[in-house]
This record gives sequence, C-alpha cells and structure tokens, in this order.
Amino acid sequence: MENGFVDCHCHISANEFEEDLEEVIKRTREVNRISSPDGKSSSQAGVKTLVAVTEEVGEFSRVLQLQDSYPDLVAPCFGVHPLQASGGPQQRSVKPQDLDAALPQFYDHKERLVAIGEIGLDFTPWCAPTQQDRDDQMNVFIKQLSIAKELDLPVNVHSRSAAKVTIDTMREQGISRALLHNFAGKPSVALEGVKAGYLFSFPPAVCRSQQRKKLIKQIPLEHICLETDSPALGPDKHVRNEPSNITLSCHYIADVKGLSPQTVRLVTAQNAYRLFPKANRCTSDM
Repeated sequence: MENGFVDCHCHISANEFEEDLEEVIKRTREVNRISSPDGKSSSQAGVKTLVAVTEEVGEFSRVLQLQDSYPDLVAPCFGVHPLQASGGPQQRSVKPQDLDAALPQFYDHKERLVAIGEIGLDFTPWCAPTQQDRDDQMNVFIKQLSIAKELDLPVNVHSRSAAKVTIDTMREQGISRALLHNFAGKPSVALEGVKAGYLFSFPPAVCRSQQRKKLIKQIPLEHICLETDSPALGPDKHVRNEPSNITLSCHYIADVKGLSPQTVRLVTAQNAYRLFPKANRCTSDM
C-alpha cells in the first residue's frame, strides 16, 4: 500500500463520471510517475483508494454499486450534505426531512461504510440566507455526528464560511476522528482542529490560492491528507476534475513544505489509513 495515493474525498458516483467511468478508473490507477529532486522518476504509483463521499440519499445505492464493481478501490461513505441538489439551479440548504430517508440506510449498510460524509455546515450567505437555514444545517450535522459516534466511524466534513463553528461543534459533540476537506479557514482555527486530532485535505485547486499556502505551511504533515473533490476543484475550474489529478495536490504540498513528493505521498496515505482504517481493509483484500 505504501506506493499508492489515497484520494480522501471524491465524488466518483457523480453524474459527471457516468459516461466514461471505465476510462476515469483506468487513469486513476495509472497516475503519472513521481519525480524526485534529482530528476529521477520513481516507479509508477496509482491511486489505491478512493474514499467516495455522497451528498444526498439518492447517491447511496450508486456508491455501493461502485464498490461492488471496484472492491479494491472504492471505499464508500454515506452522508447528507448541508446543501441539497448540489450545483443545480434548485440548490438549497438542507432540511431535517432530507435526513429521514437516509437514517435507516446508515444502519443497514454500516459494515460497508468507511466514514459518514460528506456532512458539515455551509453558511455562505446565498446558500443559507436565514437563521432557520443555519439551524436546520446544524440539526442535520449534529444528528449525523451522533450516528458516526454510534457506528464508530470517522466523519468526512464540509465547512464553508463556517470553519470555526464546524470545529467547535465537533469538539462539543465528542468527535475525535474527522477529515476537514478543502479547508479554507484561518490558520489559527485549523490549529484548533489539529489540537483536537483532526486531519485536513487539499484538492488540486489549492494551487491557485495563496491563502491555502499559508494554511499548508502551518498544518503539520501528520495532519494532512490528499483529495481531489472530483469532479470539482481541479486545476482548471472549467474542466472536470478526476482522481488522477491527486498528483498535483501532492506536488504542491511538497513544494510548500520543502519535502519530496514521495514523502508527502507516503505520509498522507498513512494518515488516511489511520483515519479511515476500514478503507485500508478494502484494498488489502486484493
């Protein structure tokens, strides 16, 4: 396992991948060679695990089908995202009833899940314009945190315009294992998460952000994972992102921290399997 990448947060069940999934998976397994500082390239390292998050109950069966098709690669998560109908014109803040249909499925499929996610808070003003929207999001978030504790699973977390309240809520709820994906809060808030034992992952889009550079510098490598958030947050915001772009995150973090890409690949994979131990078991059955 030490030779592969772990994509800790991707949406491989998204509609954007339906038409050419086989080709996407092939590219995922055959990621480019990693160059060392002396210019030599190491043996090819592919993505070994896709931690596949969901956003709404309609995706749950699809992500399980993908695990059936690619049992050595896809590690499924169930979660109800703070925004529903994601990306569409009807996008809205989550309501407690959006969680109702999902609840029995968490329990029915608990043996197959590696985490509860994607869950969290999104207080972006146009997404959650009212206090009621924020209250509903908090209600749904806390309920899913409690399911994660009950099922002894980590959480895979979204925190947009809500970094501090997300971390504070998880600490108050006694959550010890969490990944904060595409984190964009202040370094001081991130370090509160580090103190709580949480991990942070960064997609290829961070290459465009000076603010993330400061964050990555301050967060210890032992608290960092790699993600793509594909099909979103790729190197070009107008082009579909894929898990194979994980190498871009790896190289960027290596550059920022003055480390070799091999070191970042190895340590982030170890971090990922420590946080998502059931994901390691998925791939070790090969």
